[in-house]
Amino acid sequence: MLNNLFNLPKQPPELKFNIHLPSAMHDIAATVSSYIREAEAAGREIVILCIGTDRSTGDALGPLTGSKLKTLHHHPYIYGTLDDPVHATNLPAMIKFIEINFANPFVIAVDACLGRLESVGCVSLGRGPVKPGAAVNKELPPVGDAYITGIVNVGGFMEHLVLQSTRLNLVIKMADIIAHGLAFGLGGRKN
Repeated sequence: MLNNLFNLPKQPPELKFNIHLPSAMHDIAATVSSYIREAEAAGREIVILCIGTDRSTGDALGPLTGSKLKTLHHHPYIYGTLDDPVHATNLPAMIKFIEINFANPFVIAVDACLGRLESVGCVSLGRGPVKPGAAVNKELPPVGDAYITGIVNVGGFMEHLVLQSTRLNLVIKMADIIAHGLAFGLGGRKN
């Protein structure tokens, strides 16, 4: 109601897809494709920013996704891989790099997160920035025009330990589905 009173744009709802359903990759691709079409129509360059570290199983979702995406697609602006991760220490510098090198980028941020038990194994997509480090109480700058977050484990208690003890199998499956969804959403696969 307040949005109507002040004519504020209403934020579209977050979408959530369970990676164990066969339609997950297609649904991610369709959503990403719609975001990209709008951004490109506005003359914006697409930047994929995969956040996380390979030093924590649960937090490796971003770098795993970035590495997989680079093997699937020729898109030139994929940052955050296993070889060159974007994590808490270098995230502010990466944000500055993007601001300097892109006039009007549309950043899709990919990150792991913790959530409710029934949401573990789900991928959330939405418009707006992701808040990296929120699960482990780190103060990092929000980043992105759209986000893809993978709910890798349950939050609420001893988050650092929970991220460390997250099942690698889930993180790899999730990274694979997100990377394929992004590749198809970006418009194809590498030959």
